Amino acid sequence: MKLVTVVGARPQFIKAAPVSRAILEHNRRSPACAIQEVLVHTGQHYDRNMSRVFFEELRLRDPDYNLGVGSGRHGAVTGAMLAKVESVLMEKPPDWLLVYGDTNSTLAGALAAAKLHIPIAHVEAGLRSYNSRMPEEINRVLTDHMASMLFCPTETAVRNLAKEGIEKNVFNVGDVMYDAFLFNAKLSAERSCILSNLGLSRGGYCLATVHRQENTDDADVLFELFDTFEEIGRKGSTVVVPLHPRTREVLEARKGRDRDNSTVKTIQPVSYLDMIALEVNARLILTDSGGVQKEAYFAKVPCITLRSETEWIETVQSGGNILASTSRARILEACDIMLARQTAYAGQFFGDGDTSSRIVSSLLAG
Repeated sequence: MKLVTVVGARPQFIKAAPVSRAILEHNRRSPACAIQEVLVHTGQHYDRNMSRVFFEELRLRDPDYNLGVGSGRHGAVTGAMLAKVESVLMEKPPDWLLVYGDTNSTLAGALAAAKLHIPIAHVEAGLRSYNSRMPEEINRVLTDHMASMLFCPTETAVRNLAKEGIEKNVFNVGDVMYDAFLFNAKLSAERSCILSNLGLSRGGYCLATVHRQENTDDADVLFELFDTFEEIGRKGSTVVVPLHPRTREVLEARKGRDRDNSTVKTIQPVSYLDMIALEVNARLILTDSGGVQKEAYFAKVPCITLRSETEWIETVQSGGNILASTSRARILEACDIMLARQTAYAGQFFGDGDTSSRIVSSLLAG
């Protein structure tokens, strides 16, 4: 079997790594029916901290193709990726194209394969925010409707697909990010020095991430969030913010407001192992990232989501996550609630840590 995997952004590197390891393990055990995986990196994340270091830390081999598309307007970027992925697929058509999540790389890969009549397998299928203004929502819905095999992380995702009439070749395999978290949390504990480097102690800080277009395109919304972080910090816990490049650009565009002070500490993007260390040791996490919401849940750290909806409704239903949108009052109220709440974190929502093996087995059977 020949498999082309398309990735382009940090979350996809994280999800692809355990599946690639499962493929290698399958090939070791069954060389007669080995899977040839061709790894295509679109270049959507291209600076070292956003891309290269992830390949190194996640033990993900170098990509066979690096398309170097970079960032830009959604339509232009998706179109450039589509053309370049199409060329790769035409060179040696695979049996399957495998895509992850909901980025422009996901949609471009799926479109290229669909137009060449190559079956598509979508990992993390069935997620829905029901917010059509999110580019990610458009990408995931279109990809699901093109896919021939849909790997869902939860029962909620399976039900979402059924509502849209998608019931064939739908599998609840669990969440590959749980596989990745279990594997990399051990490495992080052994290797990361981020806490000592930043002068932080376990439970002595809050962690915040902001990168969603809806929160960064409007500078007033973004600065209101940072004002809120400062207020949280004044209550006793420094708020550490690894700055996504998009977020940094907006902050730097408005001069005269220093955001690295005694209550809010902005830092460069960090490696995945360092990010896990920051998550696991935080007192509280505030984020608009779907992946960070789940990792907070895996790490049993209370989370506040800076959006009005989430694809990971299980984290909210369990009590481990509160949707606070970008309202200062709601965020501060949620902080008080979460810091006082005793929460039961149930990992079974997201599988048992063996999702990657199930994906490989399903591809072989399909």
